[in-house]
Amino acid sequence: MEIVIALVFSAVVLFGADRLLLWLESRGHVHWRRKGRRQLSDEPTARLDTMLSDHTRR
Repeated sequence: MEIVIALVFSAVVLFGADRLLLWLESRGHVHWRRKGRRQLSDEPTARLDTMLSDHTRR
């Protein structure tokens, strides 16, 4: 009986987490299921070499 309760509790927690993430997605905070992943090639890139390079001292 304890296993059944644990499985039902796990299912409820997973369902609640899914609903929470879908709500956050509708508000634009995360990409979860409906919008899919963003293409990283479409994102703007930063030039890490200029950010990490040693700047000249004054």
